[in-house]
Amino acid sequence: MAIRSLLLPLALLALAASSAAVANLEIGFYSKTCPDAEKIVREEMAKIIAAAPSLAGPLLRLHFHDCFVRGCDASVLLESTDGNVAEKDAKPNKSLRGFGSVERVKAKLEAACPGIVSCADVLTLMSRDAVVLAKGPFWPVALGRRDGRVSSATEASNELPPASGDVSLLAKIFASKGLDLKDLVVLSGAHTLGAAHCPSFADRLYNTTSENGTSGLVDPSLDSKYADKLRLKCKSVDDRTMLSEMDPGSFKTFDTSYYRHVAKRRGLFRSDAALLFDATTKDYVQRIATGTFDGDFFRDFSESMIKMGDVGVLTGAEGEIRKKCHVLN
Repeated sequence: MAIRSLLLPLALLALAASSAAVANLEIGFYSKTCPDAEKIVREEMAKIIAAAPSLAGPLLRLHFHDCFVRGCDASVLLESTDGNVAEKDAKPNKSLRGFGSVERVKAKLEAACPGIVSCADVLTLMSRDAVVLAKGPFWPVALGRRDGRVSSATEASNELPPASGDVSLLAKIFASKGLDLKDLVVLSGAHTLGAAHCPSFADRLYNTTSENGTSGLVDPSLDSKYADKLRLKCKSVDDRTMLSEMDPGSFKTFDTSYYRHVAKRRGLFRSDAALLFDATTKDYVQRIATGTFDGDFFRDFSESMIKMGDVGVLTGAEGEIRKKCHVLN
């Protein structure tokens, strides 16, 4: 699929340029040192998603999990060593996928421009292209990120937004990254892509406790008919084999149906359900769920992704440009 750059609103270009200036990133950063960098990523991503459409969600999730720990510095890609347990081995990251695809794209770039394009930029571009290839919006990506040299499982466990979090907790975590309540509800829309293993949501099916202390109940914030369907897939909280689509019937396509599910109390995670318990996020969910503001959501998502992609970036002489994304130089 061709990236629809000609349809890109000028406002997004302006936002990307101003945001990049603050983060010391630059549109067209590799124009002289590796002029085909974005083209190489785009073409390889087209092959990857054509072969495995379900990878769009996991690749987008990789970028999220990277940016929320030490910023967008590709630290989530590093392997653990004898002296260090890396982010990717933290409990919240055990289900991450797509590492091989990142290495595949990085290898193409290394063959064309050795030692030039960072893994952090590769992952940021791949997440954007994953959304576009899943029929979502395009946004400009300012580049120039450097790769981090530190990766900590402990930090990942403490800093990643939990799937069980309420809006108050999630808003606090987002605010620590310079993201606001609107970014929270907009970026939650990324759950339109991908699937999740049972342990990330099965407590809603089996382990909810009522106000009077009765345990083992279904979460009352979850639609009962939807809960029944989920229980047929996930037999227990320890079922680690089964997957459930986060946006049933549309989990390979980037669209607004996620919000329609949430509005009907069919969001998969507690964090999805929580969006209906805050006035601001509830209003946004219900508005987008009407299906008449798809363009607004696409624009909002693009803007929030630009902001998230600038979180805690390393630039200039900071960090390094890894030759392989899973190991330090």
